[in-house]
Amino acid sequence: MAKFIINGGNPINGIFHPRGNKNAVLPMLASCVLTDQAVILHNVPLINDVKVMLELLESIGVDVLLEDHTVTLCAKGLKTTELNPELCAKVRTSILLAGPLTARHGGATIYPPGGDVIGRRRLDTHFYGLRSLGAEISTDSAYRFKAGPLHAWKMVFDEASVTATENVLMAATLAEGTSTIYNAACEPHVQDLAHLLNKMGANISGIGTNMLTIQGVETLHGAEYTVQPDFIEVGSYIAASVATGGSLTIPNSGEPQTLQVMQRAFSKLGVDWTRDGRDLIVPQQPNRIIRPDEGNATPKIEDGIWPAFPSDLMSVCIVLATQTTGTALFFEKMFESRMYFVDHLMAMGANIIQCDPHRVVVIGPTKLRGSSLTSPDIRAGMAMLIAACCADGQSVIHNAQVIDRGYESIEGRLTELGADIVRID
Repeated sequence: MAKFIINGGNPINGIFHPRGNKNAVLPMLASCVLTDQAVILHNVPLINDVKVMLELLESIGVDVLLEDHTVTLCAKGLKTTELNPELCAKVRTSILLAGPLTARHGGATIYPPGGDVIGRRRLDTHFYGLRSLGAEISTDSAYRFKAGPLHAWKMVFDEASVTATENVLMAATLAEGTSTIYNAACEPHVQDLAHLLNKMGANISGIGTNMLTIQGVETLHGAEYTVQPDFIEVGSYIAASVATGGSLTIPNSGEPQTLQVMQRAFSKLGVDWTRDGRDLIVPQQPNRIIRPDEGNATPKIEDGIWPAFPSDLMSVCIVLATQTTGTALFFEKMFESRMYFVDHLMAMGANIIQCDPHRVVVIGPTKLRGSSLTSPDIRAGMAMLIAACCADGQSVIHNAQVIDRGYESIEGRLTELGADIVRID
C-alpha cells in the first residue's frame, strides 16, 4: 500500500507532456496475439495497468521488450491461451484478450477481470458479439471461449460499450466475410485501435462513427504505431492547474476535435484555453464564474457515450467546480458508484449537495482544508489529489497505488509543476 502526503496551496504551473492514451494502449497490447509478427507501440504510458497487461502477455508466451515508452511485442511463441487468474483480477482489460485469442488461436480461458469499483460493468455485450461471430462460450469459475474459423455477422449492440467494441472488432478482423457493428463505441481510443489494426492489414471502415464495417482477412502482420495523447490525462492536469490558480502549456495535446468535446464542459466552469498548432495554452484564470445555461439556468454537466462529456473527467471537474464561483449540477449517468467519493470532498469543506447516486450540486467557491482520504478508484483518486493541492494544510491520500493504474509517475510530474507532494510506500 502507498500513500501521498500533500501540502496544499501551491499553483500547478509549467509545461506538461501527456503520455499515450491508457484506454487505447491496453487493447493495442492485446492485439499483438492476432499475428506472429512484431507489433511496436510508441508513447506507451508506464502505468500499473499497462505493466499488468504486459505480465499477462508474457505469461502466455508473448515476447515483450519495453524500452523507455516503446514496447515491442511478438506472439510467435505463444504457449497457452489460458490466462493467469491473479493477473486477470488486477485489470478489467484482461477480457480484451478473449476476442483476439479466440480469432487467431481458437479459444481462450479468462478469469473474472478486476478494475475500478464504480458500478456494475457487465460483459454481456462482449459475449453477444463473440457468439455472433461463432464462438462458443461457457461461464462458470472462468470464461471459456472456443471456436473454429469465425464467420462474419451483422451485430446490433444494446450498449455502446468501449471494451466490447474493441474486443469484437479485433475478433472480426479474422472472421470470414464482412461484419458490421451497429451502435459501436466511437471514442478516440476505439478509433486509435482501429487505425492500428488497419496498419496490421485489417480492413475496417466507418472509424469514428457508430457503424463499423469489417471485411475479414486471412492473416494480419506486424506494424509500428504511436499511441495518441491521453485526453483524460490532459483534462485532469488542466483541472489541477486551473483549480490551484496556475497556468499550463501542453505540447502535442491531441486532436482538436477531441479537445473540443472536453471544452464544452470546461467552459461551463469558466475555463478557456487556446491552441498554437498542436500545443494547448491554458492561462491563469482567477475569479472564474460558472456560466449558466440558456435562460440563466443552472448549468448541467452530464456524461455519456462519445462525443458526450467523458465519465472519466467527471470527478476532477467536480473538484474544479468547488473552486469556481457559482452553482453547477453534475449528472453521472454511466456508473452508479462514481459519485460516492464526494463525501471526502464534503469532509474537506466543499459545499456539495448529493441528490442521489447519480447527481450532485456543487456550490463554489469554498476553501478546502487538509484531510485524510482514501482513494476508491483511479479518477476519484486523481480528483482527491487535486483537492489536496487546493486545500489549506496537509492532506494524506491512502491507497494511492490505485492512482498509479491510470497516471504515470503522478507525484514526480506534479512536483515538477510546483506541487508539494511526497510518496510513502
